[in-house]
Amino acid sequence: MPPKTPPRPTVGELAILNVLWERGPSTVRDVQEALSAERPTGYTTALKLMQIMHEKGLLLRDDARRPHTYRVALEEEKMQRQLVGDLIQRAFGGSASKLIMQALSTKSATPEELEEINQLLKEMKE
Repeated sequence: MPPKTPPRPTVGELAILNVLWERGPSTVRDVQEALSAERPTGYTTALKLMQIMHEKGLLLRDDARRPHTYRVALEEEKMQRQLVGDLIQRAFGGSASKLIMQALSTKSATPEELEEINQLLKEMKE
């Protein structure tokens, strides 16, 4: 049986994932403090969200010591691929080119980003 794909994270869950991708394994307090730097977040709110994320398979928890530490179950790049793949299917009828066209028309790419895109396209053609 193929491995189960983790569910799509909510906006709040994605904020927690971003903290953990940046900081690595962390306690609930560490995550809560990082989240509060952007927007006031209570400890119990962060705890409950992280417990739910653990149950959903988005986070792994180390129960060996107190306080528990949490880490992401999926690397940032893999989660991004999963989210983009889902977005392409749901919003763009499976068309990657429609996604790219919308992305580039919504926010202008820097010359460096355009060069990166060109390089990637060149590699994909080969």
